[in-house]
Amino acid sequence: MAQPQVPGGGETLDLPCGETKSVQTLDLGLREFECSCGERHAVVMDVHPPERFLPKFLVSVLREAVETTSEEMPEFGTAHLMGIVLEEFPQRVVSADVSDDGDVGAGIVWVTDFPSRRLHEIIVELVVELMEHAISHADDEAAVSEFEAQMLDFDVSEFVEQYRAERDLSADDVYA
Repeated sequence: MAQPQVPGGGETLDLPCGETKSVQTLDLGLREFECSCGERHAVVMDVHPPERFLPKFLVSVLREAVETTSEEMPEFGTAHLMGIVLEEFPQRVVSADVSDDGDVGAGIVWVTDFPSRRLHEIIVELVVELMEHAISHADDEAAVSEFEAQMLDFDVSEFVEQYRAERDLSADDVYA
């Protein structure tokens, strides 16, 4: 949870590991940081495109298929992806509304208890679950069977590895 600090000092996040982190140290390019607890924590901001995690065609499909109810976020995007992560892992994700802090450059910041690559895998897993749920309501048994067959061959880790390689994101890159 975000905690207010001395005026001009910005907010700090109480991380799931027990450490704290100033939100002003989280610049727009940062995707992960090594914490003083010894672990790496993923960083996501609402200004990061959902294509950070999913191919553009899939983001387009999700935008068409998923109805949003928020006037502030009328289009499916990163905030929605992080919402499903937060719902699944409420004790492992912290967030802060930093929209009033002009030094941060984002509206919402999330920090997870897992590294960027693992977060990427979790997002893909949760989107696949969302797709499985949606297809299970289809009246087309052939489409359901085809989707299920394709998912048997789908390897989340391999997908994430290939997707990150395509985007030139290496495991050593803190901007992954």
